Amino acid sequence: MATESQELPEIGEIIIATITKLTDHGAYVTLDEYNNLQGFLHVSEIAPGWVRSIGKFVREGEKKVLLVKKVNPGRSEIDLSLKQVSKDQQKKKLLEVKRIEKGRTLLQTVKELASLSDRDLEHLEDAIFSKYDFVYDMFLDVVTKGITVIDELKLPKKTLTAIEDASSKIKPPSVEIRGICNLTCNQSNGIEIIRNAILDSIGDQGSNISVTYIGAPKYRISVKGHDFKTAERMLKPVLDKIQKIIEKNSGTFGFAREESKKTREG
Repeated sequence: MATESQELPEIGEIIIATITKLTDHGAYVTLDEYNNLQGFLHVSEIAPGWVRSIGKFVREGEKKVLLVKKVNPGRSEIDLSLKQVSKDQQKKKLLEVKRIEKGRTLLQTVKELASLSDRDLEHLEDAIFSKYDFVYDMFLDVVTKGITVIDELKLPKKTLTAIEDASSKIKPPSVEIRGICNLTCNQSNGIEIIRNAILDSIGDQGSNISVTYIGAPKYRISVKGHDFKTAERMLKPVLDKIQKIIEKNSGTFGFAREESKKTREG
C-alpha cells in the first residue's frame, strides 16, 4: 500500500516489475523502482487475444517491463500492461536498468576505495547528477576521455583517484566501420606501390586501423573508434591518401562499404 509521501509512477511510464502472485484474473506485481509498491496486471493486458493460461506468459518471481495504464493514489491502485510494451521499449528499459545497476556497483567501489561516508556518497551523487543523467555515464566518460573530464565537479583528490581506479575496470564501447578497397596499379612494382600507399596512409594509427589482403585487387579496411563519428573521421583521410597515391601512379581506386558493428560497454 502506498503512503502519502511515497512516490508513484506516472501514467504512460515504462517500469520494471516483479511478478509476485498469479490469479485467474491476472497477476499481482511489485514495482522494483518504487519501493516494491504493488500493482496489478489484468489478464486482458498480458497478451493480444484470449489468454487461456496466464502462466504461459508470466511466472512468479519473473521480472517484466510493463506500461503504467492507471494510477489511483487514493485507493493505491496501479494498473499495468504487458501487451502494450513494444520490443524497442522493453530493450531500452532493460538497458537503462542495467546502466543504473552498473553505476550503483561502481559507486560502491568508489565509496570503499576512498573511505567515503554515506553523506559523502550523497554529495558525490548530487555532483554527478548535475552533469550526467546516469552515474554510469560519468565513469564511461572518464574511461574514454580521462579524469579531467569531471574537473568541473570539483571533487576531492581521493575521490577522483577512486573514480579513476573504478573506471579502469570498464571496457569502453567501440564501433567498427569496414569496407573493401579495390586497388590496381599496372606498373612493374605495382604491388609495392599499393602496399606502401596503405602503410603510409595508416601511419601510427595501427591500433585503430587495420588492412587485410583478401585477394587481388581487394583489401579490407577496418577502423575502430569510440563512436561512428570518430571512426569516420579517422577513415576519410586514410582513403583520401590511398586514392591520391594510387591514382598518381596511374592506378585505380574504388571503395565499397560493409556493414558497421557496435560493441557494448562492460
